Amino acid sequence: MKDMQAHLERLRNEAEECELISKLATNATKKALFAKLAEHHRALVREVEQAIVTASLNLSD
Repeated sequence: MKDMQAHLERLRNEAEECELISKLATNATKKALFAKLAEHHRALVREVEQAIVTASLNLSD
């Protein structure tokens, strides 16, 4: 479970970094690319969060 938590934290950080880069980018292509990467990382965060909840429920059964 600790490895999933660590991965979750890393994904959250990467999403925030991509969002920041997107906001600071002056090139429209790079701005769009990093916004899309941030969105993708946030989707991965949601999936890992759901996996953690599922794993926790399975452990308590």
